[in-house]
Amino acid sequence: MNAQSFAGRADFENLLVETLAWASEQGCRELHAWDASFVDWPLSSTPALAALTTWARPGRQLHLLALQYDDVSRRHPRFVRWRRDYAHCVTARAVEPEVRLEAAPESLLLAAGAESAVTLRLFDRHLWRGEISLEAAQRQRCMEWFDALAQRSGDSFAPTTLGL
Repeated sequence: MNAQSFAGRADFENLLVETLAWASEQGCRELHAWDASFVDWPLSSTPALAALTTWARPGRQLHLLALQYDDVSRRHPRFVRWRRDYAHCVTARAVEPEVRLEAAPESLLLAAGAESAVTLRLFDRHLWRGEISLEAAQRQRCMEWFDALAQRSGDSFAPTTLGL
């Protein structure tokens, strides 16, 4: 079985952290993550930060794509610090406001190892329903969607803020 459904916020958060840990174990060079604001992701949790820190080696890249990052700055201060310390391996882009997001997943995390790939998608944020898939074709379809959306985005969520 290459795809498994899940329901519940705890399941989503656990699968997210497990996928990040798997990406580190598999030596994934790139991670791609989409969410409107990332506010509901467990980004400041100790397990998520530990998995990201273990994964963040030279030559690795975390690609974040969102509508805005204001909520991340307010709700995930530990992740904001981590993002500053690991700026060399994080790109954060915000989607242009006029882009229509029909049929977009609520959240998406893509990881590809040497021999397998993981796609974690959240379809319904109210009931926390989604799917985790090991199918390469599913990851490819989601990667094409991510790339198309990223082309309609600009740099955002700077690692540091300059004050005058």
